[in-house]
Amino acid sequence: MSFEDIKALLVNKFGADVIIGEETGGLQSAILIAPNAIADVCLELRNNPTTYFDFLSCLTGVDYGVEVGKFGVVYHLTSMPYQLQLVLKVSKECDRNIEELPSFPSVSSVYRTADWHEREAYDLVGIFFEGHPDLRRILLPDDWEGFPLRKDYQNAEFYKGIKID
Repeated sequence: MSFEDIKALLVNKFGADVIIGEETGGLQSAILIAPNAIADVCLELRNNPTTYFDFLSCLTGVDYGVEVGKFGVVYHLTSMPYQLQLVLKVSKECDRNIEELPSFPSVSSVYRTADWHEREAYDLVGIFFEGHPDLRRILLPDDWEGFPLRKDYQNAEFYKGIKID
């Protein structure tokens, strides 16, 4: 199944509004999905017998920078039986206020491995995943302030009286 076939399948299932763009200039093409539809799209791609994207190999949170004011999530899907790979991306413009985190639907009910990937994106980039069963820090202490992979993150000088370099 080609990239164009997958796009057509999604448009037929969800309507033209589900795909908001595509990126074809890099090494691996990506489909830009409407953020609220990502869990439904992943479920369809996993369960559809013509695609069967049964493996979420990577999920990454992205901070596009202070000037852009946008956050996103990149999903790398693999179909083991068909030996296909697909990249899906969602993004939205958000305030950089850490009191109101950028939010996307969780895909942990579709891919169990997303449980850990989403916790990492939450912990390091500060992306909230709606419907996640246990969204809490995974790499940093629970009382850590801020999100270290954000472009505007400032390192603390001390943590519990210990100097941080």
